[in-house]
Amino acid sequence: METNLILEGFKFMGLGMGTVFLFLIVMIGSMNLMTYIIHRFFPEPQASESAPTSATSQQDNKKVIAAITAAIAHHRQG
Repeated sequence: METNLILEGFKFMGLGMGTVFLFLIVMIGSMNLMTYIIHRFFPEPQASESAPTSATSQQDNKKVIAAITAAIAHHRQG
């Protein structure tokens, strides 16, 4: 009984690679299904039309700039 070991090696390699390929296909499919289900039942909230006014955001920006300036001045002093 003579067995060609190279042919057997290629058979096992094909079986192993096929198994991994099949697993990856199943994993990608299940991830896509999970994404569909999550987006179906938990949609992302829509952006509301009542955005903060520009005066409010400018005041917030001024506060941030003042805090950064104070931090830099404190760092330079000591």
